[in-house]
Amino acid sequence: MSIASGTASGEEPLRGSRGLGAHGRKGYVLVVNAGSSSLKYRVVDAGSGSTAADGTVSEIGGAAHLHHEAGDTVLHHRVDSPSHAEAFALARRALSDHGPVLGGGLLAVGHRVVHGGARFADPVLVDDDVLTALRQLDDLAPLHNPANLTGIERARDAFPDVPHVAVFDTGFHRTLPPEASTYAVPREWRVQHSVRRYGFHGTSFAYVSRRTAELMGRAPADLHLVVLHLGNGASACAIAGGRSVDTSMGLSPAEGLVMGTRSGDVDPALGGYLARVAHLSAQDYDTAVNRRSGLLGLAGVSDFRTITERVAAGDPDATLALDVTVHRLRKYVGGYAAVLGRLDAVVFTGGIGEGSAILRAAVVHGLAVLGLQLDDQANAGGPDERRVSSRQSVAEVWVVPTDEEGEIARCALGVIQRF
Repeated sequence: MSIASGTASGEEPLRGSRGLGAHGRKGYVLVVNAGSSSLKYRVVDAGSGSTAADGTVSEIGGAAHLHHEAGDTVLHHRVDSPSHAEAFALARRALSDHGPVLGGGLLAVGHRVVHGGARFADPVLVDDDVLTALRQLDDLAPLHNPANLTGIERARDAFPDVPHVAVFDTGFHRTLPPEASTYAVPREWRVQHSVRRYGFHGTSFAYVSRRTAELMGRAPADLHLVVLHLGNGASACAIAGGRSVDTSMGLSPAEGLVMGTRSGDVDPALGGYLARVAHLSAQDYDTAVNRRSGLLGLAGVSDFRTITERVAAGDPDATLALDVTVHRLRKYVGGYAAVLGRLDAVVFTGGIGEGSAILRAAVVHGLAVLGLQLDDQANAGGPDERRVSSRQSVAEVWVVPTDEEGEIARCALGVIQRF
């Protein structure tokens, strides 16, 4: 459940937490996703799997904003949060004042960490040695990992007597076979600098693939899926028998699909070319492909709803942005169908994947070669979780909302269950 959706409720089951009660523990898991200028959090009831509270502190370092939801209580106001330490203090105060009061009922804190490198795949209990090892991975994800680690450090200060568990976006892709994870680059890069495909959005793919199997009445081991996680960041994953066998993001989250501000796939020679003709430094190039490209580079805006509104108004730049995005998606789905050998379902998730009927229609209508057929009425609207393919479709097409926070809570409970 997106914090921005404003639909959090203490009575609503958490999508990603089905089965959390099987751990047999009473109390809460605090899930933390710390960005460079934001702190998102969710409190999950470990017994029922329901959301007890969630919120965000945004624009840390300046005139920040606190948004907090717990049951029928919704808070949104300006706050003073010059650092993540103050952001955690604000979150704790909101929980203390509006519930739930964590006190001694906090079982664990689960943390999203974007990059686990070659060392970390499974969720891990955080200690000083783990933090030291994680700091050595900053160069692999300089836009994400340092902020994630700041969040862990501040959370350990705030909750020193509670186990903290790091859950990695890259973890789900530990099953990538060598032919999918290996770049055709010099051996010393691969050996000395850990250059390979890692993949991201792993918690989303883990949850969505498992939930899709439940909705289809099949075992995950029986299904071959292509899952499209489409938001400001976007990636595709080929999943065979519940295992990632290929994915579009690589060493970093910049590879693959067109995203809000990231280019996705470009010619590897582009950086060198721009260094020669535009005197662009490596840092400037890295910034440009991560923060000034994608939809923003094509149409001047990164918001997909604005793109589709402008397409309807006949804007050529927005139309090009949509066409490039759809073309890239079709290419990946077709390629992954070949990798899988058969295709049981294509699944759309993430804010854009769940919310844009226009995008889904454009992608699926262009994949008739795979036998995919859309049910236009189902695609236009219905329950959050729904099949949007027709009965004649060779493979099913689904919309399945993701729940990365619920998956992180599940992983954190799994780790502390061993102790």
